[in-house]
Amino acid sequence: MLVAIVGPMFAGKTTELIRRVERQIIAGRSAAIFKPSIDSRYDALSVAAHNGLRLRAVAVPPDESGVREIAEEGAKYDVVAVDEVQFFPPSLAEALDGLADDRLVIAAGLNLDYRGEPFETTMRVAAYADKVVSLTAVCKICGRPATRTQRLIGGRPAPADGPRILVGGGETYEARCRRHHVVPGLREGAGAPRRIGGRRAVG
Repeated sequence: MLVAIVGPMFAGKTTELIRRVERQIIAGRSAAIFKPSIDSRYDALSVAAHNGLRLRAVAVPPDESGVREIAEEGAKYDVVAVDEVQFFPPSLAEALDGLADDRLVIAAGLNLDYRGEPFETTMRVAAYADKVVSLTAVCKICGRPATRTQRLIGGRPAPADGPRILVGGGETYEARCRRHHVVPGLREGAGAPRRIGGRRAVG
C-alpha cells in the first residue's frame, strides 16, 4: 500500500509521516525512513517536523542514485517512508509503487512550489498512491486554510525568477491561502494573485 501525504509547508506532513511510522513500529514491524541529503534544516540524521518531533532517518542523495538506494534498502523492511519527496527525481514514484506491492510505503512532500506550480515528483507519487492525505496549514495573513507556500526575501514576497529549490524554514517561508499567495512577476493564470474589482488582492 502506498500512502501519499501532500500539502504546503507548515501543514504537518512530516508529523503525520512520523505518526504513521511510529504506529507500525509499536506493532512490531520493521521500518526505514529516508530523506534527501540536502534537507539538513533541523537534523541531518532524522526527519524533523517544525514542531520539534523527530525520528531517525537515512539521508540519501536527491538523484537517481538515491532513488536506487531507497528501492534496494527499502525492500528489506516492512514499512518504508520517504520525506520531502519533491526533492527527488520523478522516477521515485515508480520505485515506491514497486515497493508498495509487498509493504506499506508512506511518502510526504510539498504539493506546489513557491510559485504555486505543482512539484512533478509529488504529483506522480500521489497518482500511484492507494490513499492521498491532503493537508492544509493556516494562512499567516488571514487565518484561513492555506494550500500554498509563500517564499519571502527580507520579509517581502520573492519574485518568480528565483531558484525553484531553496531549503529553508520559518525565516524564508510562510503558509498562505490562495488569496494571499503573491509571486511578483508571475504570469496571470499560473498561480498569480487574484484580482478583485480590478485590484490585486495582496493582504
